[in-house]
Amino acid sequence: MVSSELQTKFFQHLKTLLPTYKSLVDEIADLLEISNDSAYRRIRGEKFINLEEIQKISLHFKISLDQLLNLQSDAIVFHGKLNKYDNSSLEKWLLDMLAQLELVASHKHRHIYYLVKDMPPFYHLYHPELASFKFFFWSKSILHYESLKGVKYSLNSDQHEGHRDLCSRIIKLYNRIPTTEIWNEEGINTTLRQIDFYQDSGLIQSKSDTNRLYQCVLEVIDHLEYMAESGKKFGLNQQPNVDCPEYRFFVNEIVMGDNTFMGELDNVRITYLNHSVLYFIASMDKKFNDSMFSNLENLMKKSTLISNVGDKERKQFFNKLRKKVLTRMEALERAEI
Repeated sequence: MVSSELQTKFFQHLKTLLPTYKSLVDEIADLLEISNDSAYRRIRGEKFINLEEIQKISLHFKISLDQLLNLQSDAIVFHGKLNKYDNSSLEKWLLDMLAQLELVASHKHRHIYYLVKDMPPFYHLYHPELASFKFFFWSKSILHYESLKGVKYSLNSDQHEGHRDLCSRIIKLYNRIPTTEIWNEEGINTTLRQIDFYQDSGLIQSKSDTNRLYQCVLEVIDHLEYMAESGKKFGLNQQPNVDCPEYRFFVNEIVMGDNTFMGELDNVRITYLNHSVLYFIASMDKKFNDSMFSNLENLMKKSTLISNVGDKERKQFFNKLRKKVLTRMEALERAEI
């Protein structure tokens, strides 16, 4: 059992985790299969919740008993998904990404912080060609799809065309959420090296396909610069307007990012840490998130803001990114002669 005061605080915390359009009473009543009146009594601390109910609530809201009992320990509790190594792994990963963005977007105050090591996956979704290559690479080299053994990548045979609607929903949702990104010029290297590796290994059908992939990366760079210049987030080939959310772009030349993704949901924060290339584990531990946010604030203070301001620094940074791509395109062209 827990004390009445602690139980009341616990339910107050649960309320902050719900989207504004959801009722805590209805959620608890449905979860525990009790009446709304019984749910009210538990929320007000008039009736104690038992261990079975604690377990159901903890699993549903993905919180730990440490959080409930406020135990003082060095443990930090995370939850997340693992690769199941089946042919639905990629779709499940995309659906999980959509669900996390829906959670963030459902709150009145919402903000995303991204400490970039690799170009955020959302930006690969702007182009069907670039998205299809990343999906092919992940499926073949990371998720180990048996069906792709001996198969080369080709723009003309998009095996992931069925994911286009899901990708469109993800990028539209991401573009609705105010965002702060901390970049380093190494941020596009992983994608470029993946294209390089597949090209050098003969795993891309033609050099024209490789050239198109490089072109897609250039167009993403152009769009990122346009968003940084305007300080707004919006879709590819669109124009910023007053309704577009804020976009802050920092450059830190001395610290390599680690793909930390933090969501701010009203007065609650969630930190997502990257693992196994594609996957993330998440924690709502307050002490941990406060510490992570302090670290992000410190990095921002030691970084250069190039959105809305810093025209010279912004042009220099994005020109460095373009040079990485153009050098590869020129080398590919020379190899064809």
